[in-house]
Amino acid sequence: YDKFVEFYEKIFGGSKPNMIIDLGCGTGNITIPLAKRGYKAAGIDISAEMLSLAQNKAFENNLDIMFLNQDMTCFEFSEKVDAVISSLDCINYLAEIKDVTRMFKSVYKALNAGGIFTFDINSEYKLKEILGNNTFVYEDDEAYCVWDCGYFPEDEIVSFDLNFFIKDKSGMYERYSEYQEERIYSIEELKSTAEECGFAEINVFADLAFEQPREKSERIFFVLRK
Repeated sequence: YDKFVEFYEKIFGGSKPNMIIDLGCGTGNITIPLAKRGYKAAGIDISAEMLSLAQNKAFENNLDIMFLNQDMTCFEFSEKVDAVISSLDCINYLAEIKDVTRMFKSVYKALNAGGIFTFDINSEYKLKEILGNNTFVYEDDEAYCVWDCGYFPEDEIVSFDLNFFIKDKSGMYERYSEYQEERIYSIEELKSTAEECGFAEINVFADLAFEQPREKSERIFFVLRK
């Protein structure tokens, strides 16, 4: 998470945003490090449960962070901001390009003139070739996880069926299951949509570096300016 924050600071280029909105903030794993570095930040997420955990973390760190329970595709904020971020492939969880369009328009409305929107996606290569129809197993002393992935080319969707086995105090394992889907978006599709929504400047980088994406880049970063 710190590497993401350091990358964002390089994107800001030494000018401190008046406020950063962390869109799809989850449990605050990016919002809280930003606040610790002195940035004024707010988190938006559709999950009330995740926001509750984020708020608890903020209290534990004596941080004053506003967390809002809103849909990232149609959020509203009380003031114009200099920066909006969305980390860890949140955009891939939007099921259709029309959802991305709505989200871009909401971000554009929230930004000051010259404001920055930066987000990342899992690349086509990663979702199709690395995750695809593969199964992954993770194991340590306290937990065991089986991660089954499915690729559905007709819908450009990759599914994640996760089963966690967590050891309790008695030494027994309790099972938890979770199902997720990510939509594959191409760089050109997202650039075109951003242009249609009014963003004046669009830059694309790969893998937490200011380098052009390559065929086997796994994480793609977009930096849009209003």
